[in-house]
Amino acid sequence: MTARLHRELSVGEVATRSGLAISAIHFYEAKGLIRSRRNAGNQRRFSRDVLRRVAIIKVAQRTGISLAEIRDAFDTLPSSHAPTAADWRRLSASWRQALDERITRLTRLRDQLDHCIGCGCLSMDDCPLRNPEDELAEEGTGPRLLDPD
Repeated sequence: MTARLHRELSVGEVATRSGLAISAIHFYEAKGLIRSRRNAGNQRRFSRDVLRRVAIIKVAQRTGISLAEIRDAFDTLPSSHAPTAADWRRLSASWRQALDERITRLTRLRDQLDHCIGCGCLSMDDCPLRNPEDELAEEGTGPRLLDPD
């Protein structure tokens, strides 16, 4: 049993265990999020810690964290073993502020969705209710009231 736990995984096994397509595993590897080695037959072999890394990628993506941000976070982790619970706490804490800001923006969008969409978008030059005389145009393009960033 111990030997089985330490054995490396093929790309198909990683895909099956993680619930992802093989192409997604290849994509994550190409983006530098996970690593494999090639065996004598030139086949990819993954250490078992890749399963935890893929799980973190999936959770982070669900919250809207970009792959670039995930890769940057992974670069702070040791590559010699699976991320630990302490590693996860540190990573998730670093993403918390961005997630809170995203929630605030989405809440504002939801709450204002049935009103004027925020002037500056959809070629609206003037909205007498929300943006008299197109004052928000000076702040930039896009829906300035909904997404001021």
